Amino acid sequence: MERKSSDRKARAPSGAAVQKIELTEALYRALFFEWAEHGFSALSLERVAARAGAGKAAIYRRWPGKLQFADEAVNALGLKMAAFGDKGSLEADIRAFHRRLRIVFRHPVVRKILPDIYAEAARSDEMKAISDRVAQTRRDEAKKVIDRAISRGELPEAIDRDIALDFLPSSIYWRMVVIKSSLSEAQLRLHAQGTTAALKSLW
Repeated sequence: MERKSSDRKARAPSGAAVQKIELTEALYRALFFEWAEHGFSALSLERVAARAGAGKAAIYRRWPGKLQFADEAVNALGLKMAAFGDKGSLEADIRAFHRRLRIVFRHPVVRKILPDIYAEAARSDEMKAISDRVAQTRRDEAKKVIDRAISRGELPEAIDRDIALDFLPSSIYWRMVVIKSSLSEAQLRLHAQGTTAALKSLW
């Protein structure tokens, strides 16, 4: 008897599918570690594949080249700053957003890769496109914080959203990526308070 389409859709992934997902994630991790150690310009796909316990063909079955591989891997990393629910106030939302950034920025590999992305973006239009997409992912999530604050009446509809979006991640990025300092929960709270005051001063 023929199976219903709903039954086929509900079927769990096969062992081969799970292995492919696990290998893709292993390749992402290997890429980031190699990138952090050698920089993008000196990145070797052979070393990446070997580090992931795979052959170079495993990379080319997924991506046509190094830039496309990096683009997808960086986008997957950017999704770690995924959406969070309404925390009830502008300051609480900013604190939650900062906490997401801290999770990403505190990783030593990320701290090395991000400055290298920006350096490469200054020399390569292709890498600039990747960098722009990373920035847009972060700004799309930050925009939800601004929109919720406007709907609550905490910020005016006429606020300059571009400037507001510049404010949201800046102090966290400066502290954790530029000067490579840690950020405690108490300091995170102070950054949220300061950012909230700065946004409200844009009235």
